[in-house]
Amino acid sequence: MRKVMALLLTLLMSMLLLAGCGGTTGQKEAGTVPTVAKVQKQKITDLVGREVEIAVPVQKVVAIGPGALRLVTYDEGASMVVGIEEIEKKPSPGRSYMLAYPDLKKLPSIGQGGPDTAPNEESLVGVKPDVIFVCMLVDKEKADQLQAKTGIPVVALSYGDLATFGENLYRSINIIGSIIGKEKRAQDVVTYLKQNEKDLGERTKGLADGDKAKVYIGAVSMKGAHGIESTQAQYPPFKYIGAKNVVDETGKNGTVMIDKEKLISWDPDFLFLDAGGYALVTEDYKKNSAFYKSLQALKNDRIYNLIPFNNYNPNIDTAFADAYYAGKIIFPEQFKDIDPIKKSNEIYQFLLGKPLYADMDRDFGGFKKLELGNDMR
Repeated sequence: MRKVMALLLTLLMSMLLLAGCGGTTGQKEAGTVPTVAKVQKQKITDLVGREVEIAVPVQKVVAIGPGALRLVTYDEGASMVVGIEEIEKKPSPGRSYMLAYPDLKKLPSIGQGGPDTAPNEESLVGVKPDVIFVCMLVDKEKADQLQAKTGIPVVALSYGDLATFGENLYRSINIIGSIIGKEKRAQDVVTYLKQNEKDLGERTKGLADGDKAKVYIGAVSMKGAHGIESTQAQYPPFKYIGAKNVVDETGKNGTVMIDKEKLISWDPDFLFLDAGGYALVTEDYKKNSAFYKSLQALKNDRIYNLIPFNNYNPNIDTAFADAYYAGKIIFPEQFKDIDPIKKSNEIYQFLLGKPLYADMDRDFGGFKKLELGNDMR
């Protein structure tokens, strides 16, 4: 009898142990054992020199001002965004991050937005973000005021020198990553951008300036479309590849409106047109065809389309894509291994998770040779 009781007791204990193990496994499979991210206070020095204390990683963010939301999406933070500016909801071909994340347009509005507007404190508070990222809209004093009025940490960002982007842009990307818990992703983005910049520069660094063809970019979009007179000194796609941009001799940086006759005296070997203003150039061609026909670029059939990248601050992805295409045209030997379409899709895929060249081709005609007077779109 004792032996039987001992055996029954052993079996009972075994069953209880098995039941306990099964219960634990079931809980893990059902996800009932939560993993809580460790939140800690961190002091961040933003791009206007303010020290901001934030409990990181945050869960909810907003990004206001030209280009702020773009940088959040580069760091894979789109799912944390709880509201966007009204300007981001409007149709805007070429704004790559909105093409990659169209569902952002369904979020609540947090103000009008735009480069010349003031932040809407009431709308910002209404969506209850943990942090407000802001680009260009505020200086140090205004950033402090916005933080005081909303009670929400405000972190100022910057794209830096728009001719080369550079360290301020990279700092901004890393700051966002540290705040949203995407440090590794931010580091990867910065590394990728620097690698592309280095690759572009090294391909032509051995060429003497005197051996380079002269190039010009016309119809550059800036707060709207413009004609052939609208150009850019220190134009990033040209600067990255060391191209001889005739506009750089003005000593200026950024958008420049030239006298059309100046283009005749420069007489570039290659003429590139920003697709955003291409229609205006074709209209002007109908009225002033003699002017265009006097240019050697037209005589030699060297006019090419570029995708506009200036749209609520530069779409950095498209700027790099343009650089590789321009390099392929101006320096065919140095870029013989590059397929511009494949490279563009690689850039969009890495930065935004989607190959967007087909979208750009649909909206702007993509990378191709142009024939003024014959709209090839």
